[in-house]
Amino acid sequence: MPTNGRFSVLALIFISVVINYMDRTNISVAANAISQDLSLTPVQMGIIFSAFAWTYSIMQIPGGMIVDVVKVRILYPFILVAWSLATILQGLVSSLAALVGCRMAIGLFEAPSYPANNKIVTQWFNAQDRAGAIAVYTSGQFIGLAFLMPVLAVIQEWLGWRGLFVVSGVIGIVWAAVWYCLYREPSNEVRAVAPVEDSESSTNGGSTTSVTWQNIRLAFCSRKLWGIYIGQFCLGSTLIFFLTWFPTYLAEYRGLGELKTGFIASIPFLAAFCGVLLSGFLSDWMVRRGLSNEVARKVPVIAGLLLSGSVIGANFVDHPAWVTFFLSLSFFGNGLASISWVFVSLLAPKRMVGLVGGCFNFIGGLSAVVIPVAIGFLVQEGDFRPALFLIGVIALIGMSSYLFLVGKIEQVELPINDVANTKNPVMNY
Repeated sequence: MPTNGRFSVLALIFISVVINYMDRTNISVAANAISQDLSLTPVQMGIIFSAFAWTYSIMQIPGGMIVDVVKVRILYPFILVAWSLATILQGLVSSLAALVGCRMAIGLFEAPSYPANNKIVTQWFNAQDRAGAIAVYTSGQFIGLAFLMPVLAVIQEWLGWRGLFVVSGVIGIVWAAVWYCLYREPSNEVRAVAPVEDSESSTNGGSTTSVTWQNIRLAFCSRKLWGIYIGQFCLGSTLIFFLTWFPTYLAEYRGLGELKTGFIASIPFLAAFCGVLLSGFLSDWMVRRGLSNEVARKVPVIAGLLLSGSVIGANFVDHPAWVTFFLSLSFFGNGLASISWVFVSLLAPKRMVGLVGGCFNFIGGLSAVVIPVAIGFLVQEGDFRPALFLIGVIALIGMSSYLFLVGKIEQVELPINDVANTKNPVMNY
């Protein structure tokens, strides 16, 4: 890989995100067939959907710490192979408990992936280009699924839901080998020949560091950081609906067939893809034009969360075209707000990007614990309207969090006594 190959690195992250989300969401494509085959109730399916997030959320903070100390070239192939094997195993089991266990294993090994993605971008891209880079790799979860939803539906039509999991897992194992062969750490190439980090990124993401209990306390006691944590939970609530219950909503509650659902389900994902790319590049353009971070970074996220609330509109229409319109508008807004990872680099104290990123993704990941089960309870009587109302209201709460809690975009500073204490850390990573 050439030393100036930032965009080659970005392509590697993009494809990794596509595979990551394929293995998260293939369960949603298979859900209707699994529930019929294994005689599972909506609440039981909600538990299966949620199980991924139990371990994914809990492991975010440890995952962030691991990312700060383990070379990404080694870490990424390892976790790719591990979660891909768990994906394959899903196709071989036949009980609720075994499916839950497989989903927990996938969540466990996918946990370090997004903190790793953020670290890679922080190291390879300078500050004014970082939101665009984040937008590109984040778009992988939307554009990849937009095209994969029909493909996954066809694979299931040919091979059944078990074959769907096996094929998905094999793809991940192959990609792990490709990643290891192509990726190189920036310290070996970029910094030596054509460094792209500015002082901020090299401070935040360029080296390992010590973490004290005081640092962990700061990560959970800052109002600004809680503003982005809550916002990420609300953003994740909309996303997790589309990643779990959305195909079931179309197939079972809107009366569409599974194959037709696969094609219609791709439209909101395309809308989200447009939203995330528009947001990232527009945000970076505004930064280069000299606009403040309050405008360039916060406005797309706030506007996106507001639009995400439009999912409620699907409750008041019957024609599939209008249902698709409101769902696509909502997911477009979710994509527009998905550059929220940029706030980790902007707000995190020096040398705490991994820790704050883990906390950020931990709180966001809790949405995937709560929302699938909550929807399972809400739709037991066959009415999906309360579930869509819940998703819409949560999105508006997220908008309020960025408006009233985050405040001015500036780096959270370590207290002086805490900086001194890093000389005698309680724990190291």
